[in-house]
Amino acid sequence: MTDHRELSAGLRAAVRGEVDFTATARALTTMDASNYRRVPLGVVAPRDADDVAAALSVCRTYGVPVVPRGGGTSIAGQATGTGVVLDFTRHMNRLLSLDPQARTAVVQPGLVLDRLQEAAAPHGLRFGPDPSTHSRCTLGGMIGNNSCGSHSVAWGTTADSVRELAVVTPRGERLRPGRDGAGAPAGLRDLVDGELARLRTGFPDLPRRISGYAVDALLPEKGADVARSLCGSEGTLAVLTEAVVDLVRAPRARALAVLAYADESGAAQAAAGLLPYRPLTVEGMAADLVPFGADLPRGGAWLFVETGGDTQAEARAGAETIVRAADVLDSLVVTDPARQRALWRVREDASGTATRMPDGTEAWPGWEDCAVPPARLGAYLRDFRALMADHGLRGTPYGHFGDGCIHVRIDFDLLTAPGVARFRRFSEELADLVVAHGGSLSGEHGDGRARAELLPRMYGAETVALFERVKALWDPDDLLNPGMLVRPAPLDAGLRFSVLPREPVDVAFGYPADGGDFPAAVRRCVGVAKCRTTSVSGPAVMCPSFRATGEEQHSTRGRARLLHEMLAGELVTDGWRSTEVRDALDLCLSCKGCRSDCPVGVDMATYKAEFLHHHYAGRRRPAAHHTMGRLPEWLGWVGRTRSAGAVNALASVGPLADVAKRLGGIAGEREIPRVAGETFTRWWRGRGGPLGEGKPVVLWPDTFTEHLSPSVGRAAVRVLEAAGLRVVLPPTLRLTGRPVGDARSRSALSLLTARRGRVCCGLTYISTGRLDRARTVLRRTLDLLEPVLATDAPLVVLEPSCAAALRTDAPELLHDDPRAARLAARVLTFAETLERHAPDWTPPVLDRPVTGQTHCHQHAVLGEDPDRRLRAAAGLTGDLAGGCCGLAGNFGFEEGHYEVSRACAEDRLLPSVREAPEGAVVLADGFSCRTQLEQLAGVRGRHLAEVLAAALENT
Repeated sequence: MTDHRELSAGLRAAVRGEVDFTATARALTTMDASNYRRVPLGVVAPRDADDVAAALSVCRTYGVPVVPRGGGTSIAGQATGTGVVLDFTRHMNRLLSLDPQARTAVVQPGLVLDRLQEAAAPHGLRFGPDPSTHSRCTLGGMIGNNSCGSHSVAWGTTADSVRELAVVTPRGERLRPGRDGAGAPAGLRDLVDGELARLRTGFPDLPRRISGYAVDALLPEKGADVARSLCGSEGTLAVLTEAVVDLVRAPRARALAVLAYADESGAAQAAAGLLPYRPLTVEGMAADLVPFGADLPRGGAWLFVETGGDTQAEARAGAETIVRAADVLDSLVVTDPARQRALWRVREDASGTATRMPDGTEAWPGWEDCAVPPARLGAYLRDFRALMADHGLRGTPYGHFGDGCIHVRIDFDLLTAPGVARFRRFSEELADLVVAHGGSLSGEHGDGRARAELLPRMYGAETVALFERVKALWDPDDLLNPGMLVRPAPLDAGLRFSVLPREPVDVAFGYPADGGDFPAAVRRCVGVAKCRTTSVSGPAVMCPSFRATGEEQHSTRGRARLLHEMLAGELVTDGWRSTEVRDALDLCLSCKGCRSDCPVGVDMATYKAEFLHHHYAGRRRPAAHHTMGRLPEWLGWVGRTRSAGAVNALASVGPLADVAKRLGGIAGEREIPRVAGETFTRWWRGRGGPLGEGKPVVLWPDTFTEHLSPSVGRAAVRVLEAAGLRVVLPPTLRLTGRPVGDARSRSALSLLTARRGRVCCGLTYISTGRLDRARTVLRRTLDLLEPVLATDAPLVVLEPSCAAALRTDAPELLHDDPRAARLAARVLTFAETLERHAPDWTPPVLDRPVTGQTHCHQHAVLGEDPDRRLRAAAGLTGDLAGGCCGLAGNFGFEEGHYEVSRACAEDRLLPSVREAPEGAVVLADGFSCRTQLEQLAGVRGRHLAEVLAAALENT
């Protein structure tokens, strides 16, 4: 039995890169994007080929297997292992050179595909294959799996783009596999010479044959291409350290023809007929995977057919030719690049969207990418549908219809013994069906744990025995990724769900989308790793902490993996008290970006609040949980005692402020925000309360507007009243008699029987995991709001984070109180209120550009279309940046978070302000965003209400 300490010490002595045998490192690599789980001994991040050779030598000495790993997005389980995982994303992630004339690039295995595409684009070049995970998958992983992507009908698989490799064999030999037999290990040529007949007849001829080893690439008539034969070997033969890849000329212009059909069988039947027109893509998907409101022509299924050309007119002409040739219900030709990107996002997100059936049932990979000859795709899909029906299973096929490659997530029951048995029976019968149609068990993602056991059904026992001989030549000690492709484990063994608890876990939130089941909520993360994207465009937010640190444990996926292992209890053994989970969640900004940007809707902000609630139950909490977590209480006390001036004066004295920050767990680099001398509600009472006779709207006096930015509240009142609305404030008394809606009462009887209080969304309590207190605060709020909820008046919430808390956190935390859902339905943003309740009002026109950032909670929960329309009506031109400001309520103020907070701001917010045109209006609806701008850039951001109110005053 291996001594883990000796192995770890031996690796540390031999390797210059990081060696990590902690529970955290191991937990982060137990899974990829598949249904499988294997627990490694440790993780090594090599710095170069010498480190790789050294790690292999040590592991060979101890008899410990090695698994190379890239982005960890493999869907068949081949990026997991029980020995040492080699993580190439940390150091061996560079583009070494790019030759535009030769159209080649030299890359390291950990290089993310998008980084190569960005470097090639200025030369009019690109790497041909482009999986939907292009923003986080690595070139090493693509070579290991022979990845393809949506443009394979034009540019083929990764194997078609590989010219030469540099590898280290398990016994330390360094080879450069290429064409004409270059870089072959001893004995490989003799093996090929002895099996020529089998190699020429035993391998299906179709564009997406990925299953098994590509031994037929070693045939003399195919150029004896050793590099090509290694593509798709899933890290089982040698460890890649460098690759020379071919680039292709990118079309200068593109057009997208969206062709609508009644169902996916009709779309599949039509796909092969479009190939003679030489499209760049022929992608298919059905309505079940399309979000509501997507801009698609009418139909039940669609083909996305992309064409290219030197000019826009040429690309469009190609698309229109395809539309005329296709027999469609409806069609759409798109040439605008932004609109094309939006449509492609619908397709790319399908790998996550498909993990939930329309009724919310879980669906899983396993038969994610079978491929058949394109001309047989329609017939295959009909048989496939019939087989699923026979087994009582459901799934929605989509994918690369032009190549005959189908992706599908199926609602397997992988939690019970009968369900797993049905999974096995279905897999065996589907393998036979694919073979009957002349297909490949894998058409893109490899065999891994999911299909390797079934390879004899596709190739026969003798060809599989040939694969074993190939493995023995490259890896005689069976060191590399054992159990993949040859001598595999059963396809129903090692399922990642088997370790999760079967009994319900006692939790505070309701998790309505997951049936109240916290493990089901954690299972949402299937590992597609969109959260590991290092750069985002448009309004996207997820995942700012990963972009700031580059560390897996600070990605949404990494945190979900640690929660999974916490529930499993094998690696992370102390449950809710886990320090590993606590430390990973510490840098979660609770931005809620994953709630909208994650294709499967992982909501890490809620999981974090849940964890903190349990982790600190009955224990001493960090000081910041008391200072910032109880902010409404402290500021309420300041407001009642009218001591804002004294508090501000003390905070302006450096030594006193430093002591206060140290005691309060506040970052020393931060300035303490000034408290307003006059609260918003005091100003409200001074003006005499509501004015006008229009439709009443209830303006929510959140803590930030009330005590820190009352100017926002005053501005909102000015604009709402100018729009003809009657602004009132929520009750501050819970009355037994006649309701009041203007925060004042003159009824002596009411005063005698009433209880005084103020509404609060509970945000600061939720973000610090003080969920019992949050529930108390929200129930008090609901008590106060009962008179309002009895009317049809909307609740206008100016602070996006408070609006998001009321709309989502409140009903999920008070899932047993129907009033919370009624409250959530009433919550409107400032722009929504004007659009719905003052549709005829025209705002003043400013004719100025805008800059700034859409609040992360606005993007993730509330939606921003009404804001865009209001800005456009006011002549405020341009788009706001996405991402998160990095302050994120209490996060950026907490001790130890300053550098990450600043890095998040430098990701999108601060550059957008620096690069803004002269005279641009800096918009920031959130108090955190405005504070971050002021403290890091010396820039004053304004709420949209303030901008419009100032324009009204000037008019």
